[in-house]
Amino acid sequence: MAVDRARAERAVRDFLIALGHDPDHVAQLVGTPARVVEAYQNDLLSGYAVDVEQLLGEGEAISESKVSGLIALSGISVSTVCPHHLLLSNGSASVAYRPGTRLFGLGTLASLVNAYARRLSLQESIGESVVQALVEHGGARAAYCEVRLVHGCLVARGSRQAGTELLTTARRGNIDPAELALALGRSREAGS
Repeated sequence: MAVDRARAERAVRDFLIALGHDPDHVAQLVGTPARVVEAYQNDLLSGYAVDVEQLLGEGEAISESKVSGLIALSGISVSTVCPHHLLLSNGSASVAYRPGTRLFGLGTLASLVNAYARRLSLQESIGESVVQALVEHGGARAAYCEVRLVHGCLVARGSRQAGTELLTTARRGNIDPAELALALGRSREAGS
């Protein structure tokens, strides 16, 4: 996706001026349009540049009988931009999958989550995209993803609920809840 940096910087500058804050006349705003565009292009929306199929294609090919249990990774840091207000939401994700044809490194799982989170994304679609990609492109027999975020739009505006966390889950395939709880280190939740 091509980015027109000059046009984006002009748009940010015009936006600030329209709100009564001219970056050419307010010392702390000098250079802000360029910094905003850099942050969005190189960090906040960098997921658009990730080829998920290629990312998952780098996993180790295995026979389906090699690994029968779940593989899980918790505590993946997530920052995403809400498409409704363009404000940040921050939190974490957990991913579990039952390998089918490929094994993935820990960094690959984190990169997969961030490939979808670092887009203009609703929280619900991040987990759905992760599990779909693991099954479709990664050959997983089952996949689960949960995302826990504190939304900037809920904290900084509206009802101003600091610390309120939204949990969403997505799954494909058959995963026993007790096995999932154990894999994610939640043995008490599984009744153990």
